[in-house]
Amino acid sequence: MHHANHFYGHAHIMAKYAGLPEGDPPRIWGYLQHGWNILDGFAYNTAFIDGMPKFVWSDTVRRRGWSMGLRNYSVIGAAWLYLLEVYPELARPAEDAAGTIFYPFHGWEGQNVLGDHGRIVASINEHETGPVTVCLYWNEYENESIRQVYEAAGFRVITHGYRGLHWRKTDADFLLKQLREIRKHTRVASNRLSSAVLYGASLGLQPGVYGDPMLLENEHPSFGGQARIRRLWPELNQPYVPLDQARAFTDAELGVEHLAHPAEIRDLFRWTSTKVAS
Repeated sequence: MHHANHFYGHAHIMAKYAGLPEGDPPRIWGYLQHGWNILDGFAYNTAFIDGMPKFVWSDTVRRRGWSMGLRNYSVIGAAWLYLLEVYPELARPAEDAAGTIFYPFHGWEGQNVLGDHGRIVASINEHETGPVTVCLYWNEYENESIRQVYEAAGFRVITHGYRGLHWRKTDADFLLKQLREIRKHTRVASNRLSSAVLYGASLGLQPGVYGDPMLLENEHPSFGGQARIRRLWPELNQPYVPLDQARAFTDAELGVEHLAHPAEIRDLFRWTSTKVAS
């Protein structure tokens, strides 16, 4: 199993949906897309093994991969959609939902984000009127100087946890925590169009994309950067994105029409030899 299959607890979510017993999920025979992606579905320079399946969210990703000479794609939709199937009660709006959850663009273990968090605070104050929750990724959350910028502005500051790396420290409930937090709000926003914005919009939250997009340290040019995203989807890069436009885009990019049956997932992932939970 490629270690990225575990990111955000995705492998655990898929195993639960497929009806497998609780515990560590068995090996997925292939590569599972772990985040919204504007290229072939995977991180730059992923070392694909010839013939191994690539499980991606949408047909747009598959088509881009094919244009690059990649093959063995299966479009199955995002793990987020399977999470909603596993926890249908959380797919409904919370009665006391209020305010905005904002996701600043984040780095990871190998690349830092370069930018001014104070400018993000100023943008949030310009566009938001209700209570604001700022969700930082763990490495920014543990940086006290970054966290205090948002706390000093009076925002509630949280983290969903650690996504995992090389099969270590994976928080299997990462995405479930994200779902529960998003459900507490009526609006989702970020300084970049991202997975989190799509997740919120998929649940009917009013989305917004605004503020300094920041830079990713040594970002590879193959993805085209923010210029490409803004050129392709200008209507989604504004403080208040019309919900009908957001939902059409979100449904396509998350792969709503491509959800597989639990038995199909067991077959695709080669989990057929694993006993199904009773």
